[in-house]
Amino acid sequence: MPAITVDTLTKSYGQTLALEDLSFQVQEGEVFGFLGPNGAGKSTTINVILDFIRPTAGQVEVLGMDAQANSREIRSRTGVLPEGVETYDRLTARQHLEFAIDSKGSDDDPEALLERVGLVDAIDKKAGGFSKGMSQRLMLAMALVGQPDLLILDEPSTGLDPNGAREMREIVREENRRGATVFFSSHIMEQVEAVCDRVGILRDGEMVAVDTVEGLRDSVGGGTTLRVTVDRLDDDTLQVVRSLPDVSDATVEGETSPASRADGEAVSGRNPPVLVVQVQGSKTAVLGELEDRGIEVKDFTTREASLEDVFQSYTTGTEVHAR
Repeated sequence: MPAITVDTLTKSYGQTLALEDLSFQVQEGEVFGFLGPNGAGKSTTINVILDFIRPTAGQVEVLGMDAQANSREIRSRTGVLPEGVETYDRLTARQHLEFAIDSKGSDDDPEALLERVGLVDAIDKKAGGFSKGMSQRLMLAMALVGQPDLLILDEPSTGLDPNGAREMREIVREENRRGATVFFSSHIMEQVEAVCDRVGILRDGEMVAVDTVEGLRDSVGGGTTLRVTVDRLDDDTLQVVRSLPDVSDATVEGETSPASRADGEAVSGRNPPVLVVQVQGSKTAVLGELEDRGIEVKDFTTREASLEDVFQSYTTGTEVHAR
């Protein structure tokens, strides 16, 4: 059963259309990444899912229930880390957790929750003195109250240092292993790519792609960038590489024919040429062709198209290549 079903959702503010016929599903037990540039409609979608705002048209179901008719029951089973929500300056971390625990009628231990998010040392300190990162950890702890069936995390790594972001990702994995569905909205591609099973990309209020990261790479033809450092390279070899079935493009960094001594060694101080090849399939065909033509492969590296590359392609319409 889907944990979230969004069906032809439309939301307008006067003459401004924030969402238009938006449809997608988040499957039970998956970590779903929700991406989009600023103004794409991500926050509006989350607010409709949580019944903070009402749609102009369309329907949303959460945990098998109508999001508007059953919002109270849905929230009792959902943990939310919203973007931009501030803590209460005069309350301690413990008091924040006690409030959340009372609201959900759970028996969680505030100290154990704060231990999970790395904030237990500040349990009796007032939140007014917290840094942005500390406040974010506290809000994450509150979202974990009651072992929710659904976690909605909106920009969860905001304010966190690299260690904090890594700890946050591990908590997401732990919650998912426990059985929770995670709806993970972020603009930090590395965070999404590290934890999400599937990714949806929103642009101008419409879902333009939903797939695994690997599936999204394949759909835009990002493939792999192969960088091969060779002892020499001539134009004929470059043209042969370009004509290989799995090669979409090939260029050269450096000189195609570096100056050489009589014994064939490159002149000292000259950088050997680097062949940069966009490959959609096997990389061995490129290396084999070079070796068959007597060209020495000194080194090679590969890089897959990143989620950031794919995101740029879907949101700007530009061609994607792994850099």
